Amino acid sequence: MEKSKHPCFNSDARHTQGRIHLPIAPSCNVQCNFCNRKFDCVNESRPGVTTKVLTPKQTSSYVQAVLDRVDNISVLGVAGPGDPFADAERTLATLELVHKEFPDKLLCLSSNGLNLPGYAQRLKELNVSHVTITVNAVDPEIGAKVYAWIRDGYHVYRGVQGAKVLLEKQTQAIKELKEAGMIVKINTVVIPTINDHHVPAIAEYVSKLGADVQNCIPLMKVEGTPFGELPAPEPAFMQELRLVVGKHINQMSHCARCRADAVGLLGQQNSLEVQRLLDEASRNTPSKTKPYVAVASKEGLFVNQHLGEASQLWVFGLVDGAVQLIERRKTPHSGSGDDRWEEMAKTFSDCFTILSGGFGPAPEKILTDRGITVVAAQCLIDDAAKSLLTGNELPKVYQKTAGLCGKGAACSGTGQGCA
Repeated sequence: MEKSKHPCFNSDARHTQGRIHLPIAPSCNVQCNFCNRKFDCVNESRPGVTTKVLTPKQTSSYVQAVLDRVDNISVLGVAGPGDPFADAERTLATLELVHKEFPDKLLCLSSNGLNLPGYAQRLKELNVSHVTITVNAVDPEIGAKVYAWIRDGYHVYRGVQGAKVLLEKQTQAIKELKEAGMIVKINTVVIPTINDHHVPAIAEYVSKLGADVQNCIPLMKVEGTPFGELPAPEPAFMQELRLVVGKHINQMSHCARCRADAVGLLGQQNSLEVQRLLDEASRNTPSKTKPYVAVASKEGLFVNQHLGEASQLWVFGLVDGAVQLIERRKTPHSGSGDDRWEEMAKTFSDCFTILSGGFGPAPEKILTDRGITVVAAQCLIDDAAKSLLTGNELPKVYQKTAGLCGKGAACSGTGQGCA
């Protein structure tokens, strides 16, 4: 593989070489004050945005479908919509699959670096050649203004303490990646009045660690974030800044601030065909081994019960074109942690989807990894089940925003989960 074919790391390659961003990392362990990860806005082109999130198993078929239609793809990368190492095993499972099935493609990923230490050798074994780490401050006092919180394992840190922990992990990650022989790019979001004066110090710091190139990204104003009212840096300021920091480290100046599901050449919008392929890949449909939909319901008429509270699920199938109750099936007893969801996956192994009024991250991950899609909805069972059992997507009007407060993906949260 020719490493110079990576369009993000080589300005000349961007005109001829394309990439596929694999949207497989929905969670994030750092809340930046400029970020709002809306998963389903097709009209926004910025990091953190995707219309669908794929499982590792769905990714391979999606990549193959895209490669059958789009020429000159040299790179498969993971860039969100969250952080790839907020759920490291999910990311590594995806990379393992695509490396095995598409060995001629360059593999890369972009991370905040918080949970990356310890994984460099594994990434090297999977033939990951390029890694991007986002470093927005090397002074914890400045970092405290950039990040609302960081979550390191079970510990949530804020302020200067959080910025210190993040910088320590980023420093360690960059060192390990360079020792493993990878090409390392540093992304730095330039935020007026916050860190714009601090970027040369960042460049000098990461250069001494061995980073190869820096990408200074002007702040993109995102409504609803703490930095949503700050002005974007002027192009003339960015040009001058790159000249200054270029004395410390090579600069990338052709960043297109891509979506987490971007496909093709840098700067190109995803075609309707690519969007259709992503929709199809993400959709779990009935099959011979999984013909049913299970529903968390209080009375069997509406989707209206939280999955964690359900002592039984109502199982529905399609009989002569009509939705029909197959049986009411008890769920495993609560109080056993993740074992409950593992057991539920076995109990409802003949169901391709579970509908409920809400659910937490643990059942979503475990059930999804076992081939059962978990969907939050608020509607008549008959309406929702009919759409799914006939192989269609659940209409948006039936879908329920995650979380009791209704904020869903727009919520920056506290790092400690929903109350």
